[in-house]
Amino acid sequence: MSKFRIEIKWAITFFAVIILWTVFEKMIGLHDEHIDIHAKITNLFAIPAILIYILALLEKRRKDFNDKMTWLQGFVSGLIITFIVALLSPLSQVLTHEYLSPQYFDNIIAYSVKNNLSTQVEAEGYFNLTSYIYMSVVGALMMGFITSAVVAFFVKKK
Repeated sequence: MSKFRIEIKWAITFFAVIILWTVFEKMIGLHDEHIDIHAKITNLFAIPAILIYILALLEKRRKDFNDKMTWLQGFVSGLIITFIVALLSPLSQVLTHEYLSPQYFDNIIAYSVKNNLSTQVEAEGYFNLTSYIYMSVVGALMMGFITSAVVAFFVKKK
């Protein structure tokens, strides 16, 4: 486990930032009165997400690889972070939708139906905890894979 100490630390940091981001979204009204712009604003989470990967791989390079790291070493380290984040994704969804913002699904369903973006049945089928857990795991894996590959390219050092 100590071999992956840095990856575990940064995956837990990522999880904490996701929760803080959710609190921020809730505080500024993206889960209710400004739900119409939620999809656009939530994409800004990519900034702290990428920053976390950069900081993680820089620390990994410095502490575990004597300030030298190949692309493959960085990529593997990023993938380990990605898999841990994906494992924690269901927990973040449960915390978000059961405790931090329990009205979110009702609000987004109502918004989608009212604005003719979907029918009631379609919205209920899409905006629910099971669907969001699935999407969060798949999204974490896909985006983590891409982020790991790109960040590893930029932080590699011979």
